[in-house]
Amino acid sequence: MLLLISSYVADLIFGDPEWFPHPVRLMGRLISFLDNRLRGHSGWRRERIKGVILAFLVIGISTAFAYLFIEVPKRLDPFLGSLAWIYLGYTTLSTKDLRVKAKEILEKIEENSLIEARKKLSKIVGRDTQDLSKEKIIEATVESVAENTNDGIIAPLFYLILGGPILGITYKAINTLDSMVGYKNEKYLYFGWFSARLDDAANFIPARITGILIALSSAILLFSLSNFHSSLRIMLLDGRKHPSPNSGISEAAMAGALGIRLGGPSTYKGILIDKPFIGEEKRKIEPFLIGKSLNISLLTSLLMVLGGVVLQWAIY
Repeated sequence: MLLLISSYVADLIFGDPEWFPHPVRLMGRLISFLDNRLRGHSGWRRERIKGVILAFLVIGISTAFAYLFIEVPKRLDPFLGSLAWIYLGYTTLSTKDLRVKAKEILEKIEENSLIEARKKLSKIVGRDTQDLSKEKIIEATVESVAENTNDGIIAPLFYLILGGPILGITYKAINTLDSMVGYKNEKYLYFGWFSARLDDAANFIPARITGILIALSSAILLFSLSNFHSSLRIMLLDGRKHPSPNSGISEAAMAGALGIRLGGPSTYKGILIDKPFIGEEKRKIEPFLIGKSLNISLLTSLLMVLGGVVLQWAIY
């Protein structure tokens, strides 16, 4: 219970400084190393087999690392084991990092420096940002906050609650694999297929918890049951429209909570992808919506931690 709270608080305090040792960066290097050596032009069946090998190697090595990182210090001293637990748990979360990056974009928009805002945005989204209007920058930022509330906060918390940092690191390995090779393009269509499907499975339950908590958080922050109903309604109506079976859930819940429309056509590496719209245009797109989405995201994370503490207390 205290270990979970400590990991969450550590993330709120320290975030993700680039100079700090971080397991996810090590995972990224491992994936790049294996990608360069496994992937090749050898037919779609062999590419799929190689993709499965990649996933099992990365997940196996990451999980084994997490186990040893906690167990070795724990056998020397239980207190050292607790510190290792807190550190690894903290590295699976990105609550502060998401807030910092989204606020940087907001600051540039408020300074009317759209070129800099686009550059900042390009660090947290996969789409092309160089030609986005002010409104589209805001929409893309809100979408990213919604999606990363699940991928970077609620899903890791879900697995930390279930199985501690070992399971949390296992999830981060799956999620990092998807972010690096889980693309439906010519390069990774077959090689990254298994990683993408694993990520879909790993995020299925957390994404729906995220959607419900976003709806609940919006109602609490705005003192309005209508926000709760609107968020849930849009989540149920539009959540499945997204190409991803999970990302659309949190994005739709956020769109309903804020009374805006997200999604629509976007360009990725010069290729136009005609994604469906999510939500309803009840209000004008304005910069303050980024701050509102961050407040909803933060309260969503707090509710998840509270739920985890209550669950662990009830069990133990």
